[in-house]
Amino acid sequence: MNNNYIGKWIHVQSYKHDKSLHRTWDTAMVVDYNEHYIVIVSNRTKVIEGDGRRWYTREPAVSVFFFKEWFNFIAMFKQDAIMYYCNIASPSLIDEDCIKYIDYDLDLKLMPDKNIIQLDTKEYEYHRKKYGYSGDLDLVVKHANEKVKILMEEGSFPFVDQIMKEYYDKFLEIKKQQEEHILFKKE
Repeated sequence: MNNNYIGKWIHVQSYKHDKSLHRTWDTAMVVDYNEHYIVIVSNRTKVIEGDGRRWYTREPAVSVFFFKEWFNFIAMFKQDAIMYYCNIASPSLIDEDCIKYIDYDLDLKLMPDKNIIQLDTKEYEYHRKKYGYSGDLDLVVKHANEKVKILMEEGSFPFVDQIMKEYYDKFLEIKKQQEEHILFKKE
């Protein structure tokens, strides 16, 4: 994948440690890509859970998937603020037109008031035992969780509202150009 993918539509697949499918997100648009991460934007995207349940996201979102970091995140555009949801997860990889990663359950939320909420610690402990995470993996996951907290506290990338707004604006502009191109082709 290269910058020729800017404006392309891509899928996301999340797995559990045993390689079972956890969740998929239907199409989202690539708005940035470099050797460190890929940024996608979605709006009312269909999500399919591993058990087959289906639902749609409620608001526009910018997601950043890192290739070397053990986390990814979603900036959700609420009515009057941005809320960040961070998954502690394996580094992401791209397989054709799909971003893939392993979800390690620990999640963090950064609220608009900058309050940080730790989520799913019991789920992490349950899956750590169920899937037999190694001691090394446990350390990597917990280190990533602490690193994300520090990034959130410092307001460092990727937790910067202005940058997320710029990515969303870029998405709107590319989408508008694509729609105009389709209309032009029909005429």
